Amino acid sequence: MYGYTKKTNLSFQQAVEKIKETLKEQGFGILTEIDVKATLKKKLGVDFENYLILGACNPPLAYKALQTEHEIGLLLPCNVIVYEKEGEVFVSALLPSKALSIVENPELSEVAEKAEEKLKKAVDNV
Repeated sequence: MYGYTKKTNLSFQQAVEKIKETLKEQGFGILTEIDVKATLKKKLGVDFENYLILGACNPPLAYKALQTEHEIGLLLPCNVIVYEKEGEVFVSALLPSKALSIVENPELSEVAEKAEEKLKKAVDNV
């Protein structure tokens, strides 16, 4: 398990707006936004359900991680997804503890735990 997922009764667009709001409440900004459905349609001509990838960043935590491990930027920002599958809407966040564990730097554990706690709160509040 590498993600923290919650099903919501909100529409896809409502879930997108709500996760952006709850991420902001937890100190995250959105650096990137990738509309996978639109990209797959444009590049491959295929239809896909609603699927959005948000690159979320908590600047103080990112700065601490970068001070600890210079190449940690390869694993940043934290990805959060909102997707629709068979008519149901889900919100999911990457678990930083899992992502940062591949670095094998114990000093990153504290940063990962704080980021994970905040991401889980954001998802839970959708």
